[in-house]
Amino acid sequence: MTPLTNQRWSVPQTILLATEIPVNDLVFAFALAQAKETKAKLILFHAYDTLVVSASETSGLRYYDYAAAAKTETRHLEPFAEKAQAAGIECEIIVRQGLAPRMIVDCAHEKNADRIVVGTRCPGPIGKILLGSVAEEVLRSSDVPVYVVGPEVVNKAFDGYRIKNVLCATSLGESCFGPVALAAEVALHAGARLLLLHVMKPSESAELLARRTIQQIEEDVKSLIPIELRSQLVIEPMVVLGEPPEEILFQAKSQHVDLMVLGAQEASVVATLTRHGVVYKVLAHAPCPVLTLSPAAMAREARKFEPEHAGATKAS
Repeated sequence: MTPLTNQRWSVPQTILLATEIPVNDLVFAFALAQAKETKAKLILFHAYDTLVVSASETSGLRYYDYAAAAKTETRHLEPFAEKAQAAGIECEIIVRQGLAPRMIVDCAHEKNADRIVVGTRCPGPIGKILLGSVAEEVLRSSDVPVYVVGPEVVNKAFDGYRIKNVLCATSLGESCFGPVALAAEVALHAGARLLLLHVMKPSESAELLARRTIQQIEEDVKSLIPIELRSQLVIEPMVVLGEPPEEILFQAKSQHVDLMVLGAQEASVVATLTRHGVVYKVLAHAPCPVLTLSPAAMAREARKFEPEHAGATKAS
């Protein structure tokens, strides 16, 4: 069967872990588990913009010691590279100076990475997490899937981590073809159950339900799965009424989901500044890792499925 998305997206050969220092043990454990599962190479990447300031012995002038800074940051990563190598995983450390979001995306492209793994910090006093400054920029601009391990991911050992339940939230629009196809292929590779969730906002439900029943909408949701995969998967379409972030998180917890799949739509300035975006809220409180596709990646994948799924999107 011809892969519906880039085959290396669901079975990666190279995984880039974009990490801060100190390294988040939970995020590293997840990246290592992913590398073990597919025997992928693991790249430990760190971008820094804080430099070691030294003074010249002859002049007394202060200068920025880039080499010393890189060596210092590399030393922090070496114990983790040794853990990966001890587990039989090829591992490379890359440390670069510059702004993290651009450096992460550039390195992933340069190294032909198939997957980026990032973490987020716990919310601070004003509720802002790392998502707002680094992870959000990466997941909205990356050409490859980005896995985000948020601050509320259940603290379980990822050694032996197995995906049994995958939840993909869909809007029934054309942009969801890529995330749905990727979720289907990940579920197929893992032998997992695939939950397709569509949340109708109360303000929109009356008009939609006046034309279609819940059962008909569920069939529309199920029809988003490429025909080639439908007979090979356990698919459960779910249509619920409510606010998307709250319902996505509720279903993820109640259905014991091991992985969520979301499309990272372009965020409005207001949503970004106020932290009201659906993706932001889900990532900030997700109980499991979340796989995201950038708007550009979704647009490319959507073009593959337009003829087959035109009916489903028109019905919505």
